Amino acid sequence: MDDRPLILLTGATGYVGGRLLRVLEGEGLRVRCMARRAAFLRPRAAEGTEVIKGDVFDVASLDRSLEGVHTAFYLIHSMGASGGFEGMDRKAAENFASAAARAGVRKIIYLGGLGSGEALSVHLRSRQEVGRILRASPVPTLEFRASIVIGSGSLSFELVRALTERLPVMLLPRWVKVMAQPIAIEDLIRYLTEAVGLPFTESLIVEVGGAEPLSYQDLMEAYAKERGFSRLMIPVPVLTPAVSSLWLGLVTPVYARVGRKLIEGVRNQTVVSDPVARKLFTVKPMSAREAIRRALMNEERAFAESRWTDAVSSAGGKPPGPETSWMGARYIDQRKRRVRTSAGRAFSAFARIGGRNGWYAFNFLWQIRGAVDLWMGGVGVRRGRPYRRELRSGDHLDFWRVERFEEGQLLRLISEMKLPGKAWLEFEVKQDKGGVVIHQTAIFYPSGLVGRLYWFAVLPFHALVFQGMIRNMVRWAEEKTDSPFTKERRRGRLF
Repeated sequence: MDDRPLILLTGATGYVGGRLLRVLEGEGLRVRCMARRAAFLRPRAAEGTEVIKGDVFDVASLDRSLEGVHTAFYLIHSMGASGGFEGMDRKAAENFASAAARAGVRKIIYLGGLGSGEALSVHLRSRQEVGRILRASPVPTLEFRASIVIGSGSLSFELVRALTERLPVMLLPRWVKVMAQPIAIEDLIRYLTEAVGLPFTESLIVEVGGAEPLSYQDLMEAYAKERGFSRLMIPVPVLTPAVSSLWLGLVTPVYARVGRKLIEGVRNQTVVSDPVARKLFTVKPMSAREAIRRALMNEERAFAESRWTDAVSSAGGKPPGPETSWMGARYIDQRKRRVRTSAGRAFSAFARIGGRNGWYAFNFLWQIRGAVDLWMGGVGVRRGRPYRRELRSGDHLDFWRVERFEEGQLLRLISEMKLPGKAWLEFEVKQDKGGVVIHQTAIFYPSGLVGRLYWFAVLPFHALVFQGMIRNMVRWAEEKTDSPFTKERRRGRLF
């Protein structure tokens, strides 16, 4: 029998919760996750983590989820909901507090928002009301209050990055001058993790922030310096929060619905006024500049560990659907197809790609792109591939280089073409209860406005090529032929 204290984590499909889950698991703690879409979360959790289906509006499921729990993380909010999120947040908190008391939970850890005064935005007012409801329950509650969170994939960071990347000249409304105290996602996770072992018998509020206060304008200037950009920022007395949110919906990945609530909160100063966090915790917060630098380092990976768009609330309660999307500074074309064959056979389908074997679809377009690259001083497609049937990390593959190769599972290519940005092409084999699935992902990280114009210029060709690639890859894998392209060419499938 496992006698370790049981920790319940809600909001594990969100940005902060997703990061926290991996850290709790890494610490060897006993974790149970409650999620409305348990099937979506289960593949992301470690083998020893319990995933249970539950909803804060379903009291019976709450009672099941909280049974035997020692510490409960409450990381739920409804900012992305299309209806009245204040009432939803209030009811959810009341249900959770009552269920936690019935279950004998020892403590609740909640993440809310910094801000004070009579004129709080609706969003911040609701976050703090949730804190009051939880603290008023019989269960001792530690309410963290945080400002802007800086990390790869966070909503605030995506906003700052997208604005700075896309707009060489920025008109700055008054709200960008309001002071905040941004905190790095790593520091916030450390606070949350240390709170598990913090003894407290009465409810308390702990304000957390980074090393220094600064504004959204300061953040954009710091980001521009890290990326080596020169940006002209012109202050203007107009652009109300409502107008600003619609503008953000056009020029950033933030939906106008979420953007308006976010901007309404930005008008409130969110600076740490109580230093109690430094006394209770060992965390030494990093500066915003260091947080931005670390976020950019994470963005050099194929994907961030978790993204604000992963959260159900950011999609208005709907799971992500489009195969082509824009996430922050990256354009992503993501496709997957189920294949009726073994995982090994599916992997060999894309392990043979490139060189004399070709690219499964529209090979003449690959040749044209290679000729353009050669004309621009690049490598073109002259290099081919070193071996017809084998690949290793570091091998060249036409104008790609094998960045990562895991036999039977993953092939990731990084482009060596002359491009206004960076590009990756990744293939992965995954297995689930339904069988074998091939995942194909193209990622482009544009450099400035030219990079974005380039992406949209080639987008129609990508739609043809990438769709044809994965379709014919599946056909080859299912036909079980030794020659990867003979049958397809004879039948005209490779165009």
